[in-house]
Amino acid sequence: MILACQNISKSFGTNQILNNISFHIEDKEKAAIIGPNGAGKSTLLKIIMDEISPDTGEVIISKGKTIGYLSQHQDFTSENSIYDEILKTKMDLILLEERIRKMEIEMKWVEGDALSEMFTTYNRLTHEFEMQNGYSYKSEVVGVLKGLGFAQEDFEKKVETLSGGQKTRVSLGKLLLSNPDIVLLDEPTNHLDISSIEWLESFLMNYNGAVIIVAHDRFFLDKVVSFVVDIDQGNGLAFQGNYSAFIKKKGEIQEAKIKAYLNQQQEIKHQEEVITKLKSFNREKSIKRAESRKKMLDKVDRLDNPILDPRNMHMNLTPYAPSGMDVLTVRGLSKEFLNLVLFKDLSFDIKRGEKVAIIGKNGTGKTTILKIVNGLMNADDGEIKLGSNVKIGYYDQEHNVLHPDKTLFEEISDTYPNMSHTEIRNVLAAFLFTNDDVFKRIKDLSGGERGRVSLAKLMLSESNFLILDEPTNHLDIASKEILENAMNQYSGTVLYVSHDRYFINKTANRILDLVENTLINYIGNYDYYLEKKEELTAVFVSTEPIVVDKEDAFNMKLDWRQHKEEQARLRKKENDLKKLEKKIHLLEMRDKELDDLLSKEEVYTNAKECLKLNQEKSGIYERLELLYEDWESLSEI
Repeated sequence: MILACQNISKSFGTNQILNNISFHIEDKEKAAIIGPNGAGKSTLLKIIMDEISPDTGEVIISKGKTIGYLSQHQDFTSENSIYDEILKTKMDLILLEERIRKMEIEMKWVEGDALSEMFTTYNRLTHEFEMQNGYSYKSEVVGVLKGLGFAQEDFEKKVETLSGGQKTRVSLGKLLLSNPDIVLLDEPTNHLDISSIEWLESFLMNYNGAVIIVAHDRFFLDKVVSFVVDIDQGNGLAFQGNYSAFIKKKGEIQEAKIKAYLNQQQEIKHQEEVITKLKSFNREKSIKRAESRKKMLDKVDRLDNPILDPRNMHMNLTPYAPSGMDVLTVRGLSKEFLNLVLFKDLSFDIKRGEKVAIIGKNGTGKTTILKIVNGLMNADDGEIKLGSNVKIGYYDQEHNVLHPDKTLFEEISDTYPNMSHTEIRNVLAAFLFTNDDVFKRIKDLSGGERGRVSLAKLMLSESNFLILDEPTNHLDIASKEILENAMNQYSGTVLYVSHDRYFINKTANRILDLVENTLINYIGNYDYYLEKKEELTAVFVSTEPIVVDKEDAFNMKLDWRQHKEEQARLRKKENDLKKLEKKIHLLEMRDKELDDLLSKEEVYTNAKECLKLNQEKSGIYERLELLYEDWESLSEI
């Protein structure tokens, strides 16, 4: 054991954040602390770092072990360049190297015993330098910087000129290079693109120390961790395994809770019925027995209803009207800033019902594409054409659609004045805002909470083409799952930018990878992208001679076309099935109406009317039989 938390509790005012949290971490173990926003995850890390004192409990760290911590927000100042700031973590090695070089010069002028003694010291120091990987520390620094998404030309940028996200990446690099025995990371993936997250995964998986991560990136957690601490409503539960294993176990626990609750409710109902029946006998003995049962029932420790937990609620997005089949047509799109070409001659189409994710490294122009499509920015060249009856709903990272001085309730009610108080509360509850939360002001919310409010407004807009810029940033896992469910049920079209691979895998049926100023099209989710990435990038991007013959290249493009045709076929099949199901539903409803009519005396005593209705019913039966056959055939294709 390298670290243990024993019965950690913490309250702020009357709000208890943590309640008797206990777990321990083994040497080299990789662990995750997860839970909803506001559950106390960051508070727990600060208690471990002794930045906050717990109300009760203690943190035990093995003697002599070092610990490093990356908080969510970094706002340090430094006049150093990025490279020099990172290099400070290797100061001990730099000083040791300077001492060795100095001795090499001094040994030229020393003789006899002094030289022998100096040579012994020199051998000891060079051995120590070698053991600490001193001969490659500069390449190690460069590797970490590039892994975290800094290009070679960024190395000389001054830290004081960087954005908050870039400073966080510098701080992360410094922490990783300082090589502590225990690493605490609070949302380390928030400011990283996909390639940097993949690099960090590999680094942490091979890290020769213990790692404790607070993160909402489920793909990342699945790859890195083997131990999960779930903080939920102040309580903590520890699970062995990665995130997927945790979800499975937690689902089993949730099912057990629901079963226990339903069983208890059934028993309570039974006892109440018995009590009522005993009282109805109106005999002294029966009344006493009823009162005795009532006292026992009042003593029962009633379980909370897990089914009504707001985190189990789902939200449906419903377009006000369908758009045309051609939703967006982009031809020859180009954009550059200060002589930096972001992209050139991009062309792509988006059809109704597609869920399209744009991915790529930071700074390649993904958000710029969204802004151009949404009319918030002009392109240098190219044409943007929206299809018929397209209504855009836009979600941006900055949440500019929100009014800082309004409450959550006012934000929704002012935008949608026809909604009732109950409807507004239900919408906000679906995004985990319950009770007095709805009266918080927008300016007092965290970034993740503002994101949830923006998504709630977007879902009420009835748009049929959603454009989303990093919709999962700062959202906790429960909120991401709500959004995933909503998007998967949404019958409109979605174009979005995201670095959340789990979210992309769950929601995208097409991926556009922005690489080397161009887009590569993948007809599938993130798993398909990973499968095809190497070969398609080699064909469409590489400037090196490609060892791919004409037949292979033709087959790849043919495969791409076949996937596109297959997707169109599946869309048509889905639409045809929906139309059939609607026809079947209407006929079944009419058939039920006829049954009701035929059961009425004034109808079944009227021979003429009865014959007419039975003929209609017979016709419905024949039509339904044909529709059932059509549905069965179509569903098997």
